[in-house]
Amino acid sequence: MKIYNNRSYDEPKRQSEDEVAVLEMEDEVYKIVLHNDDVNTFDFVIECLIEICEHTLEQAEQCTMLVHYKGKCTVKTGALEKLKPMHQALLDKGLSSEIV
Repeated sequence: MKIYNNRSYDEPKRQSEDEVAVLEMEDEVYKIVLHNDDVNTFDFVIECLIEICEHTLEQAEQCTMLVHYKGKCTVKTGALEKLKPMHQALLDKGLSSEIV
């Protein structure tokens, strides 16, 4: 603790090397990106996002609109092991997606 002008201040604490090492070892974050197509209906895509990606109705609707108007949208993020089955399920439903 340091004292300036008769007031004491705690010195900022530095992260230990162990804490920094743990942060560096965290899983990389991957994304499922859903692409627009001219085949599937809005309702079908919304249903798939709710069922497969565990979206709320509002999330699914927003993602579907973004896919339609922007051409693509990130619909899920996380560890690769978690995203692979979701990605495959989207493909199995006839949707166009990729993991990046």
